[in-house]
This record gives sequence, C-alpha cells and structure tokens, in this order.
Amino acid sequence: MDAADFKAVRDAVRRLVREDVVPREDEIEETDAIPEDVRRKAADMGLFGYTLPQEHGGLGATLSEDVQLAFEFGWTTPAFRSMFGTNNGIAGKVLVNAGTEEQQRHWLPRLAEGAVASFALTEAEAGSDPSGAVERCFRDARLFRIYEGTSEIQKLIIGRALLKDARQKGAK
Repeated sequence: MDAADFKAVRDAVRRLVREDVVPREDEIEETDAIPEDVRRKAADMGLFGYTLPQEHGGLGATLSEDVQLAFEFGWTTPAFRSMFGTNNGIAGKVLVNAGTEEQQRHWLPRLAEGAVASFALTEAEAGSDPSGAVERCFRDARLFRIYEGTSEIQKLIIGRALLKDARQKGAK
C-alpha cells in the first residue's frame, strides 16, 4: 500500500471510529456487542485483514501503519479493535508466517473478508512460554481432543487451518 492509499485508509478509520463507534460506546457496553452495521462497515473497509497480504485480500499494512491505526482505534472502546485484532495479529500472522500455501489461499481471504479467527494456548505448567508445552492432540470424530498431562481439556478451535497444521506436524 503506498503512502496516499494508507492515508486514505487511516482517515477513513478515523472517521469510522469517531463518527460511528464513539457515539455508540454506551450501547456497546450495555449489549456487550459491536452493532452489526458497525461490524459490516469495518469489514467493508478491510479492517478484518488490514495487516494480511494484499494477494490474499488484505490491505497489506506494514508494522508502522499497524501502529498508526492502533492510535486511531485507541480513541474508542477496546472492544472495537478486539473484534478484528486476532485476524491481524496472532492467528492471521501464524497463517502468514507458518501456514502452507494451501492454508493461506483457503483461510486468509476469509479472515480478510470478516470471518473471525481464534487462537488458544493453554497449559498449566508452560505458563506463557509455548516452548514448554507438552500437550498432545488427537482427532476424535469431528473434534480434536487435547490432553494436558493427565487432565483432559476439550477445545473447539475455530479455524480448521490450525488443526490441520497440528495434524501435519505429527499430532496423534
């Protein structure tokens, strides 16, 4: 994205936040939800994939541009950015940086269009260090069951791409 395109995106985000989101902060707080019309505007503007590569339907924002947009999102409730933050952050970046070409072609356009990604990481003994994880994963019917030591945790992880990646890496 060139500088003029980014300026147009940033200015549009500024208007959306200040004209559509800020005036509805009480509603968002009371309903614990972003109104569907605001969600649709954000999706139509490309906010669900603003850091994802352009070749997969994203806007291709750089880290510097991401930070500038974060300042604009910061004018309002954090719930607004949370609506699409995982797509542009950890879940989207896992696919961009470690996904296969097939996974990227399949999932990144969906995320950029407004599908919501999810990311889960939990293991009591590992804390916040994923390299200390010792859990194992196996397929049980249509779900994956994840065992953590001797206590079972069952997770429904949104996004088969992450599960497929676990399977490709030898999870049993």
